[in-house]
Amino acid sequence: MKKFLVVVAMLVVAAACGGGGSTSGSGTTEQRQATSNGSGSVSNQPSKSTGQGTITGGGTATLPSDTVPALQGPPVIRQAQLSITVGSGSFDSKLSEVRRLVESQGGYIAGTDAQANPASDQPTQIRTGVINFMVPAAHFDSTIDDLSKVGKVQSEHITGTDVSAQYVDLRARLANAEAQRNAMLALLARAQNINDIIAVQNQIGQITGQIEQLKGQIKYLDDNTSYSSVAVTLTESGAPAQAAPADSWGFATALNDAAHNFVATINYVITALGAVGPLVVLAGLGFLLWRRRRPALPRHA
Repeated sequence: MKKFLVVVAMLVVAAACGGGGSTSGSGTTEQRQATSNGSGSVSNQPSKSTGQGTITGGGTATLPSDTVPALQGPPVIRQAQLSITVGSGSFDSKLSEVRRLVESQGGYIAGTDAQANPASDQPTQIRTGVINFMVPAAHFDSTIDDLSKVGKVQSEHITGTDVSAQYVDLRARLANAEAQRNAMLALLARAQNINDIIAVQNQIGQITGQIEQLKGQIKYLDDNTSYSSVAVTLTESGAPAQAAPADSWGFATALNDAAHNFVATINYVITALGAVGPLVVLAGLGFLLWRRRRPALPRHA
């Protein structure tokens, strides 16, 4: 049993050293390899798997025509936040325009949140909303340019994170873990007793978990470099302008104005009485108390 465990340990170490050396070399090769496309051009970017095929960084793609277009340059996670002001009363049409723009660029809507806020000096409400969507990374720049035509751009914030080094590191670790698992599977086939089988299977289970985690991280990078996220805030510039009343004159207008002035005068009188009334009541109560406490004058015969 001890001899078997020593052999297992030696094979695992050998696989780790061999896998690390080979994968580190292959990772460098992936960054520098020249992949020829149809026109004879070459690519010096690592290829990337999308789950539907393989995309070479230089633009050579073996994917169906309806999949994500190839991205030129290194793998970069790009994000954008834009704030756009649109004309009053045009919020719904501009929101629909953004949706059509996302669809034409091959993207998809991730979420929309619209609401109406009351204006401070107008009886109407101003519409605002945030729309979040994803577009293919190859169409990111053209999408930003088209969004600037929807309305007046108030603010724009774009970020990008190069993940080339993470790709190389994750692929090297994945190849290393797969080499270790292959070595353990070979030992499992030669195991002679239950204890040896259980020990090897435990090692295989741990290594398999590491492999799945590394594959998940690579898929996350694939998804976020293939598509870029954009958040657009749409805000109406103000409430619709109120139409000016038409000029009118005549006997009916004079009666209407007279009635309006009469009601306004009565309103002012009632308001004044409401303000002075409490003082009058207090003065009356004070006078009554004074009369009661005043000593009666003696009557003369």
